[in-house]
Amino acid sequence: RLLRIIRQYVEKGILPDGHKHYISPHHYELLVEEYRKITDVAFRIVDKRCKSSANVKYALSSFFFHLQEMRMYSLESITEDAVLELFSQDGKLGKSHSRKYTVEYGLKACLPHYGRSVERIIAYLPSIPNKRKNIQYLTELELAAIKHTLENDSTISLQDKAIITLAMYTGLRGCDISALTLNSFDWEHDLKITQVKTGQPLTLPLRAVAGNAVFDYLLKERPRSSEPYVFLTIHVPYRRLHTSNLDAICSKVMCKAGIRQGKNERKSLHLFRHNVATTLLQGGVQQPVISATLGHASPDSLDRYLSAEFKRLKECSLSIEHFPIGKGVFDV
Repeated sequence: RLLRIIRQYVEKGILPDGHKHYISPHHYELLVEEYRKITDVAFRIVDKRCKSSANVKYALSSFFFHLQEMRMYSLESITEDAVLELFSQDGKLGKSHSRKYTVEYGLKACLPHYGRSVERIIAYLPSIPNKRKNIQYLTELELAAIKHTLENDSTISLQDKAIITLAMYTGLRGCDISALTLNSFDWEHDLKITQVKTGQPLTLPLRAVAGNAVFDYLLKERPRSSEPYVFLTIHVPYRRLHTSNLDAICSKVMCKAGIRQGKNERKSLHLFRHNVATTLLQGGVQQPVISATLGHASPDSLDRYLSAEFKRLKECSLSIEHFPIGKGVFDV
C-alpha cells in the first residue's frame, strides 16, 4: 500500500489523502461498447441519487465482463443459465446478497432507457437471502470504561475525544462525522448536516458534553487551515479525516480503555450508533422518533437494532415451569 502511495506521488504528483489507494479490478475498460454504455447510464443515474455509484459501476462491470468471458457480447445473447452460473459456486448459490443487490440496483436504474432488454436480465437474477451476523453491542461496563478513559487519560488527543464523544451522544455515522464542517454547528442550539449516505438533511440537538468537546478541539488543537471540515489530519497537507481514520481512532481509544481486545470483537464507530438506538428503545421512545434521530431513510432500517434490544426480548420469553425436567439436568 505504501509503495502504491509513493508511486502515485512520483508519477502523478498526487499527495496522500488517507485512502488505501487500491481499487479491485472491475475490467470496465475491457467491456464491449454496449455493456460499457449500460454501465455508464447506471453510474450517472445512481450518482444523482446520492447512492454509492462507484459500487454499482464495479458490480456491473464485473458482471458484464464475466458474461463476456462466456462469449455473450450483448444483452440479447445473455441466458438465464449464464447468470445463475455467475452467482453459483460448486453448483450452489455462493455469491453474497450484497453483490446481487448491487447488480440488480444498477440494472433497475437503466430500465427507463433499455426497457424489456434489461428487465429480462433482472428476472434471471437469483433470490439470495440477506444473512446478517449477530450484532455486537457495547455493554454498560464498556461504555463506563470508555467514558472514564476519555476523562482521565491525558494521552488521548482533544480531536479523538471530540470524535468519540460525538459518536457516543449523537449516533452519527462515521461518514457524517468525517463530513462535518464549521457551518454544521449552531453552538447554542443544534447540529445540522446533510447525510452522506442518504442525501437527506438531519438536525440533532447539540448536547453540551458533545459541543464542549468539539469546541475544545477547535480552540486548542485544530491546525490553522482554510479547509471547511472540522476534523483534519495533524500533518500537512491538512485534509479531512475519512471513515477509516475515525475507526482507527475508535479502536485506539478502546485499546486504552482495555475493552474489546478479543479476536473478532468489533471496534468501529457504528457500535455507538447501535448503542444510541437500543438506549432510546429501552427508554420507551417511539420507533418513528428513533428512526428520525438516526436519519434512517426507511423505518425498516430499525429492525436490525430491535433484534438486539435485550430488555424487550426478555419480556417475550416463555416460562418452562410446566415442562418436566429430568433428574441430573442441573447437577454439576
